[in-house]
Amino acid sequence: MKLGEFASGLQHVGLPTNDMDKTIAFYEGLGFANVYETVNEAARERVAFLRLGSLTIEAYENGQAAMVSGAIDHIAVDVKDIEGCYAQAQQQGYEIVSNGIEALPFWERGVRFFIILGPNKERIEFNEML
Repeated sequence: MKLGEFASGLQHVGLPTNDMDKTIAFYEGLGFANVYETVNEAARERVAFLRLGSLTIEAYENGQAAMVSGAIDHIAVDVKDIEGCYAQAQQQGYEIVSNGIEALPFWERGVRFFIILGPNKERIEFNEML
């Protein structure tokens, strides 16, 4: 079995920002809708999910945006079995850079996720919406 067999598609692209209001206004100007906004209390970050069709951007205001091309933080893959997916990632020897399976209180029932590092230091997040 391959890790991708747990995936059902792209869930979101993670984009750090230094100015959430400016980011929301920019993407709304492109036709995106702000479909969910919250505060990640643990990280003290304002978070907004902006959606256009099947593309969702998770913008989070952390004051650490690189402000250079190529500054997207992560690509999140939607999965339905985070435990099985995590076990498969371990079995295949992927470099897991999250603290195991983590959780955030996003959306109605929260999410569980883990992150691996790709060959170009890109971060791939496997995320299950509960």
